[in-house]
Amino acid sequence: MAQANDPFVSFKGVQKSYDGETLVVKNLNLDIAAGEFLTMLGPSGSGKTTCLMMLAGFETATHGDIELGGRPINNIPPHKRGIGMVFQNYALFPHMTVGENLAFPLNVRNMAKADVEDKVRSILDMVQMLAFIDRKPAQLSGGQQQRIALARALVFNPDLVLMDEPLGALDKQLREHMQYEIKHIHENLGVTVVYVTHDQSEALTMSNRIAVFDDGVIQQLADPVTLYEKPENSFVAQFIGENNQMLGTVQSISSGISTVKLDSGHIVRALAVNVSEVGSRTTLSVRPERCSISVRKSKEMSVLDARIEELIYLGDHIRCRMKVAGDDQFIVKVPNTSGQLGLEIGAVLQVGWQNNDCRALDFNKPI
Repeated sequence: MAQANDPFVSFKGVQKSYDGETLVVKNLNLDIAAGEFLTMLGPSGSGKTTCLMMLAGFETATHGDIELGGRPINNIPPHKRGIGMVFQNYALFPHMTVGENLAFPLNVRNMAKADVEDKVRSILDMVQMLAFIDRKPAQLSGGQQQRIALARALVFNPDLVLMDEPLGALDKQLREHMQYEIKHIHENLGVTVVYVTHDQSEALTMSNRIAVFDDGVIQQLADPVTLYEKPENSFVAQFIGENNQMLGTVQSISSGISTVKLDSGHIVRALAVNVSEVGSRTTLSVRPERCSISVRKSKEMSVLDARIEELIYLGDHIRCRMKVAGDDQFIVKVPNTSGQLGLEIGAVLQVGWQNNDCRALDFNKPI
């Protein structure tokens, strides 16, 4: 029997292999609380969708247990797990009206006809689609079809809803609008959501917590602010948001700050997050918005010479591509407070950042 503080969904030592040799999910241990919005985020082939499919029951774990509400569900077929699903391709029945599509999961549960009608109209009203109850899916836009798919996943009051890249087929503006729609529906209903995407901005917008996957392993599990501000390794730093990376060798570590000699020969200081010892290799990570131009060097700041290679005007900021420490892809985001700020291509100046804004991480493969 599950207790009040027990996880609602639990992966315990779960592994998955399709060929008996290569593990696409490696010893996954993950607890998800009731009412949480957890996103599985990662590149293609990272194992995130496989984890979702095992939870849904469409894939079987090679090893380990998956629990829902405190009970193992490995051997329970998908239709008996009581889980709502939303797919990228909507998976609506084309020959049924909107109302009939939503009534279907209620009819298979033998709900009374009057109750079915009330439930369908109520959920359509919630997603602002009641006026479309008699239309067929082909008569709806992509965004409208996605609302209906979401409503169908929610209509039978599931305790858990799984979403697999549900907004991937929508254009940018509609996708961003639907992100907020889903976020608000989750907040209003309190249903547990497990969401899969490769879009990091989508994950940051919607989630309580994000599990960043790579190579079948969760690289970091945290809330959006922690993931962005405090990445634990260079994969997460590069995958979540934009990031400047510099490679070097640790010269010293003191009071949580590492002194690093870059491969270019320059010396900088950075927060010692994931470094082992003096002489070890490390990857430095600093966000473009944490860098400043024409700054003076101080004990708390690292400053390097820079040459402007490219300027891109983006309205609220100027995106400066610079050559720094031998790397001509170093990005600095300069807030646009007074037009072009006198910046010119070819100008030589200095770029710097607070030591605490630069993180010394592991020596990971670039992505």
